[in-house]
Amino acid sequence: MPRATNSPASRKRRKRVLLRAKGFRGFRSKLYRYAKDAVRKAQTYEYRDRKKRKGQFRRLWTQRINAAVRAEDMTYSRFIEGLKAAGIEADRKILADLAVSDAAAFSAIVAQAKAALEAKRAEAASAA
Repeated sequence: MPRATNSPASRKRRKRVLLRAKGFRGFRSKLYRYAKDAVRKAQTYEYRDRKKRKGQFRRLWTQRINAAVRAEDMTYSRFIEGLKAAGIEADRKILADLAVSDAAAFSAIVAQAKAALEAKRAEAASAA
């Protein structure tokens, strides 16, 4: 009696890997032995970089906010400190969007942050 190899499932599994490797160069897209390693590596990068993309966007938003705030004669860190003092809870994505698309609204937020910083400094000076 011949041994059972479960060939339909094996073929399906190999075919699935080769389809995922479509577009890879050379034997990495043609031969299962090499394609399975290439696909596993690609999936690892894919998963990792979905997480990295979020950090990259946050850095982009920070740069945009920094550029807009410096045009208002303030530094990024002082601006964030002023926002916390003023109790404004807008995230960096929203602030960056305002900085790019609505300069007047962003200037109003910067003015509020500056006022809150001044109040904080005055409070600290009177306490000392």
